[in-house]
Amino acid sequence: MDPYSPEGELINIHTAFHAGAYQQVLDFDTSPFSAPNALPARILKLRAQIALGGAKDVAAELSGEKTPDLVAVRLLAEYETGKDVLAEVKKLAEQQGQENLTVQLCAGMVLERAGETEEALSVLSKHQGSLDAVALIVQIHLRQNRADLASKEAVRARKWAQDSLLVNLAESWVGMREGGEKYQSAFYVFEELAQTAQSQSAHSLVAQAVSELHLGRLPEAEAALQQAVALDEKNADTLANMIVLNTLLGKREEVAGLKEKLGGVNKEHRILADWREKKDEFEKARMRYTPKFEVAS
Repeated sequence: MDPYSPEGELINIHTAFHAGAYQQVLDFDTSPFSAPNALPARILKLRAQIALGGAKDVAAELSGEKTPDLVAVRLLAEYETGKDVLAEVKKLAEQQGQENLTVQLCAGMVLERAGETEEALSVLSKHQGSLDAVALIVQIHLRQNRADLASKEAVRARKWAQDSLLVNLAESWVGMREGGEKYQSAFYVFEELAQTAQSQSAHSLVAQAVSELHLGRLPEAEAALQQAVALDEKNADTLANMIVLNTLLGKREEVAGLKEKLGGVNKEHRILADWREKKDEFEKARMRYTPKFEVAS
């Protein structure tokens, strides 16, 4: 059974987590929660701490834990610190991954990040009605450039989950890849998250801004990104999309400054890596040709 069902007391903290409002997750008062929800709430807080860069602290906190859920989170945290835990993750997934949702989610994330995509999908596919697992499966298919498979996964989930936040998000992610009129539908979902106090974050504001960019609404995209900067001026994805926006606006000086700032925050960000790769390919292509100049007589 999914502990994060819309009827449960975890719904608000769960919504904040998936909106990227990780600090709000950490600040959430979970003391009134019933005993069965204590562990799922703690897991959300630990994962939020990892997302905020606290993987080392999480790994240390969980070093002596034996509960499979907490072992799974510890391995995720250790992987984020650069430790080689792939063998342990596979062993845990084999032993506990058939029914334990946290093991499925954490193992799926580690396997995907380690490049073992098919194994990640195999582990996640064992879920029993979990929208968290569905959301990860959709994201993996989109990274594979298989929007068709991602769409099928979201459609199947819609049949049993109806108007759940994660179904709406999954359909919006797919819609942003498919384009056309689906940009507007995605915008409505992202805007609602970005402009609601409990779920507003740099993450949700960037999602709103990206949908605005696709709709050609540059001033509105700029306003959303400025809100995101105000919340977290060092958020790498915010800076990356500010670069895209200012490129479209023809602001070359701003672009140069933002690239430098992004490099200081995360020099391995995918947009910087993509530029480096394209620059290298251009140089390789340029070296194949010898320019010829005609001298005027």
